[in-house]
Amino acid sequence: MITIVLTGGIASGKTAVSDCFARLGVPIIDTDLIAREVVEPGQPALDHIVEVFGAGFLNTDGRLNRQKMRQAIFSNPHQKSRLEAILHPRIAEEVARRVRELDVPYCILVIPLYAESSAYTWIDRVLVVDVKEEMQIERVVARDKISRNQAKSILSAQTSRQDRLALADDIIDNSSNLTELQDKVEVLHNNYLKLAL
Repeated sequence: MITIVLTGGIASGKTAVSDCFARLGVPIIDTDLIAREVVEPGQPALDHIVEVFGAGFLNTDGRLNRQKMRQAIFSNPHQKSRLEAILHPRIAEEVARRVRELDVPYCILVIPLYAESSAYTWIDRVLVVDVKEEMQIERVVARDKISRNQAKSILSAQTSRQDRLALADDIIDNSSNLTELQDKVEVLHNNYLKLAL
């Protein structure tokens, strides 16, 4: 089985691309969803977060206060590193476990921060969803209802477009419409099926 990482910058359209693959019956393992699961109440990661950051990062229902955590890590790189040290190994372990359970020609691993991670040395290919930075900014402003300056600040905190593209085995341009995107995904799907033979 071939394992393909799907990655890209903010608002590049990773979800749209993974949805296209899912419509073709390809298993999708999304690290953003796993990141939410590992911090559910009763999970060891949440207990660890409380140990390191304090109970003030929980809501009254015992769940992680995501907004407070986002503010803490966005303004402090040290706090961000502490959180990543708790979450990333657990997420990577869960991804590997789910991959081992599959029996298919290939699967897609959605890993937005793949360029910043060293936990996935075992994957076979990297597919980068790419759009020009101006389009990313427009999409983030529209989606998150934030200013252009805030959007630019988020972009500058991520791995650069050039560095991401340098990691790519395959690149999918997502600057057109969904019909064209589905067509591009179908071409890649057929290529991946051939590679898996």
